[in-house]
Amino acid sequence: MLKKLQGSLWVILLAGLLSAVLLVGCGKGADSGKPAAEEAKELNLFIWSEYIPQSVIDKFEKKYGIKVNYTTYSSNEEMLAKLAAGASQYDLSVATDYMVEILRKKDMAQPIDLGNVPNFKNIGDEFKNTAVDPGNKYTVPYMWGAVPIAVNTEKVKHPITSYKDLWSPEFENSLVVLDDQRAIIGAALKKLGYSLNETDPAKLEQAKEELKKLMPNIKAFDSDSPKTLLINGEAKAALVWGAEVSLAVRDNPNIKVVFPTEGMYLWQDNFFIPKDAPHKKAAELFINFILEPDISAEISKAFPYANPNLEAHKLIDQAILNDPAVYPPKEELAKGEHLKDVGEATAVYDRIWSEVKQR
Repeated sequence: MLKKLQGSLWVILLAGLLSAVLLVGCGKGADSGKPAAEEAKELNLFIWSEYIPQSVIDKFEKKYGIKVNYTTYSSNEEMLAKLAAGASQYDLSVATDYMVEILRKKDMAQPIDLGNVPNFKNIGDEFKNTAVDPGNKYTVPYMWGAVPIAVNTEKVKHPITSYKDLWSPEFENSLVVLDDQRAIIGAALKKLGYSLNETDPAKLEQAKEELKKLMPNIKAFDSDSPKTLLINGEAKAALVWGAEVSLAVRDNPNIKVVFPTEGMYLWQDNFFIPKDAPHKKAAELFINFILEPDISAEISKAFPYANPNLEAHKLIDQAILNDPAVYPPKEELAKGEHLKDVGEATAVYDRIWSEVKQR
């Protein structure tokens, strides 16, 4: 009886061992046979607010069965700080051209496999292979635009033509401006006749003094939805994204776009995959989905930033394509300037921004 029981125990143990081996084998086979996007069923986006409509997120989730978690930031600097502090959960983010330079230098982005993004072909050549990312090794263009002035002509009867005009006492507590240090310090630099990418400490100090003079006129710093104060009339003028001007005009036709005589800040936003992104395949799948012409056009309808997707232009309303707030005239673009990484001077910009906003 004891011998028979021992034999039975051996059979049970052997069966259990075989089952465990088979389970491990099956698990390994499942891992190696599925792309990461299918394994995780999750994508963590870290991006500007009001930049991708919920309808597009819903369509992606339905099509691929991948849950999208959407976290926002208000500036490139905020995004950089969070990633630098070790936020490794994000799979996909967006950086403006100058920030792409910084991310590459800090080795904070990983290469994108463009073989997984066949819709990359839809993007116009002028937006590819830029100086900040030759060959698009790390980035894929998303949107572009400018930062013009918006004026409520019902409240401001005389012409506004330049950044300089915003310093007028008539705008006391009635300006809404971007919560963006490079854009707003840049406006002060342009007012003084300097470059947006100035690095001379003395000239930057002059810009700081100009911003101190501007502060009584600033009602709010807002990069998320500055159009709100324009629409409801609390702000007489604004220095904001062109798309926000376009959206404001839809609700308040008294708002007009102005291209400052000094030349505007121009920008191009680009998708990038953070260095430690856990779901790279899902990120590439999402980028390719966004570049589908109909999806890209849907985004432009909701948030009318200038779109580098030329195939999508065939589906975008002519009213948007012909809106100068969204697509500025060529002569204004020629006067504009893109931001660049200012290297060690970044610390000076940080200090100036902190000192000015604490007043």
